[in-house]
Amino acid sequence: ARFGGWMSDAFTSEDEILQRYQSLKEDHRISQVRLQKYEALDAENKRLRSLLGSATRVADRAVVAELVEVSAEPFTRTIVIGKGSRDNVFLGQPVLDTYGVVGQVTEVNLQISRVTMITDPGHAIPVQVKRNGLRTILSGTGADDALDIPYLTASADIQTGDLLTTSGMGGRFPPRYPVARVTEVVNDPNEAFLKITAQPLARLRHHKEVLLVWPGKRQKESGKQP
Repeated sequence: ARFGGWMSDAFTSEDEILQRYQSLKEDHRISQVRLQKYEALDAENKRLRSLLGSATRVADRAVVAELVEVSAEPFTRTIVIGKGSRDNVFLGQPVLDTYGVVGQVTEVNLQISRVTMITDPGHAIPVQVKRNGLRTILSGTGADDALDIPYLTASADIQTGDLLTTSGMGGRFPPRYPVARVTEVVNDPNEAFLKITAQPLARLRHHKEVLLVWPGKRQKESGKQP
């Protein structure tokens, strides 16, 4: 009888241990999921703070807009954001991210707006070489990672690695904001102009949020020459 009782207690204890182990294992899984959620939220908060921090350099007012849709049309580079006329979005409004210029608003509806990115073949933006102040135009090519600088002759002082920033010409984009970096300069003696390729600095293929900015006093001041 004592032996039978001991065996019963042993099996009961083993069942309890297994149940406790399974319970702890399940708690661990839940904790891991919660931890991953918190890490994702923390990363998102850091990204948003970085976006808004970038805006303070160039504008008095800025709003983070969430990406809603990406155009699937070939050679067309547009996105749709979840802000519209009810949020005071306007045609031509500059759109940025932490790293550089994304594009500008080209269509406004009540709740959403369409943004044409700088890589779109129909888009052009006035820029200047940060190293020497040379002003030129940066055009989209339809590719995600390539921009074109047309109509510069061999006498132009431009080099591989040069940083291109907004010039502020036309008052559309805030001046001195990063746009692209020159990746290739080809001087073909049979051509009248240099073939210059640049890579956009904005992370155009990794958007989850972008930054809408409103021109203001700070933009005017940043555009003044020292």
